[in-house]
Amino acid sequence: MYPFLKQVHGPHRISLSYYSNLIDHCLSLKSLTFAKTIHAQLIKLGFDSHTFLGNRCLDLYSQFGTVNDVLKVFDGIPDKNCISWNICLKGLFRYGHVERAGCLFDEMPVRDVVSWNTMISGYVSCGFVDYALGVFMEMQNAGVRPSGFTLSILMLLVSCARHGKQIHGCIIRRCLNLSNLVLGNSLIDMYGKLGLLDYAFGVFFTMEELDVISWNTLILSCHRSGYRELALDQFYLMRTTGNSPDQFTMSTVISICSNLQDLEKGKQIFALCIKVGFISNSIVSSAVIDLFSKCNRLEDSVQLFEGLDQWDSALCNSMISSYVGHGFMEDALQLFVLTMRENLRPTEFTLSSVLSTVSTFLPAEQGSQIHALVVKLGFESDAVVANSLVENYAKIGLIDFAMKIFTEMGVRDLISWNTLILGLTNNGRVYETLDIFKELVWGGPKPDRTTLAGVLLACNYGSFVDDGLTIFSSMENEYGVLPGDEHYARIVELLSRAGKFKEAMDIIDAMPYEPSFIIWGSILGASVIHGDLKLTERVAERMMELEPQSSLPYLVLSQAYETRGRWESMVRVRKSMKHKVVKKVTGCSWIGIKNHIYMFKADQVQHHGGKDIYLVLRLLIGEMEDKDYSHLHVIIT
Repeated sequence: MYPFLKQVHGPHRISLSYYSNLIDHCLSLKSLTFAKTIHAQLIKLGFDSHTFLGNRCLDLYSQFGTVNDVLKVFDGIPDKNCISWNICLKGLFRYGHVERAGCLFDEMPVRDVVSWNTMISGYVSCGFVDYALGVFMEMQNAGVRPSGFTLSILMLLVSCARHGKQIHGCIIRRCLNLSNLVLGNSLIDMYGKLGLLDYAFGVFFTMEELDVISWNTLILSCHRSGYRELALDQFYLMRTTGNSPDQFTMSTVISICSNLQDLEKGKQIFALCIKVGFISNSIVSSAVIDLFSKCNRLEDSVQLFEGLDQWDSALCNSMISSYVGHGFMEDALQLFVLTMRENLRPTEFTLSSVLSTVSTFLPAEQGSQIHALVVKLGFESDAVVANSLVENYAKIGLIDFAMKIFTEMGVRDLISWNTLILGLTNNGRVYETLDIFKELVWGGPKPDRTTLAGVLLACNYGSFVDDGLTIFSSMENEYGVLPGDEHYARIVELLSRAGKFKEAMDIIDAMPYEPSFIIWGSILGASVIHGDLKLTERVAERMMELEPQSSLPYLVLSQAYETRGRWESMVRVRKSMKHKVVKKVTGCSWIGIKNHIYMFKADQVQHHGGKDIYLVLRLLIGEMEDKDYSHLHVIIT
């Protein structure tokens, strides 16, 4: 940089092109100090009032200065042209001054198509979609012909097929043919997002020229629409036609193999990445780590991760998520701590993964520490992180904290509502669950199958038979959700607990498919509680037919015989269980002490520090006997 500054006082000091070249160099360096030095020299020579150089300085500050710098330079240009106004508009949007940008637009003496495009794209980038559409309508009323860029922005906003086809028709009517790559690629992307894959292919085949973005967009569109094998076919076709894939192509195709859990194809693409040198790209490496993890090859994920020369947030997030997915919570947390020490800023997905480990295995104060970090990093308004915080607090029993975060969320998606509904239900706040559900139906997104399963569970826990039946019977007509196993199981259990076995069996008999093991299981426990032995025998026998290796029906039936003193029947069932049952569920619990997790299994002979535990337990029993708690019986084995 120094040689350039030295020449400012040389023979070129009066050349406008020279200072323009200096500004180009400054843009490449992205140096605010250099920018201010050049600007100072322009002021000294009186060139800052020159419209061309003033606009160049305005562009400079709009990219890496401050909003005050932008406005100061703008005000210092005496003969502003349309470019001056457009650059200032762009700068205001970049720094988040949306309202001021709107006022500046209203003050513009002359507007060209770039001015309108800047307003539309600025509103979109700041999340004001309705304002962007309003500006477009105003643009049409003003008789300004939209450019290809205008239409490509609008395609990002399309949420229904009718609007998408209208924009496509507008392109054809205005003779904006598909020799324009940006328009063609935007149309493919739009139709792909709308799930209109045949239209996406139609645009692709009629384009006069294709580039790597065209192929990437088509492959991603197939992937989004669920046609993953078709997406792989397009990748192979891309290579056979002489088009070279880039890092984005490879990461997308590897992600497709991950979702297909096709390790062999994934390894072939991984080998291609190594061959062409893409493995050093963190996005590609992250996709490969995820591939190995989803194909149950966690050791390969770890080997690849540890063999990389440099880590970034994307890589660490993939590895943390892989650890969490395989239950290695402590490894996930250790890696998270390491990334923080290395000053690698976590992403919202990293924090979400870490919060899931905290809520499962660690004490509540650990979750509070992560929450404090979320606030410090400015992620508290992010929907992914906020939803994870709600889930974390709900899981550890701090449901009031969860509700506070939910209430303070600026934007609540369906995941937010579902997380709170399940959290309230699992914490026994079933009345509040129904209140939240009513609020959701009144003014939130449309409930899905997860929402309805959570509400039916609340009805089950609260014994709200009438409410449960009303919600269950209206699932398809009001919410467009066909009842699945989780819904049938909960309504059957609700009716069974209330002793309404006839109604429960009527629902089972009316099911459009064969009832599963879980549905029969929902009626089994209630039949024992209500003393209906015939029903218990019938249900248990059906469950044994469906899953002969499960211990549940044998244990419940054996208990039912035992309570009635039918010893021969009990012995017969237990002998049958010993011969047939392979899959036994072992109960376990865990406790976090300082930085270590201790797990205790029901069939564990010697626990961690077993002798010390039983010694303390005997001391406690001694104290209880001294205080005359003789009515309590404790058995130490």
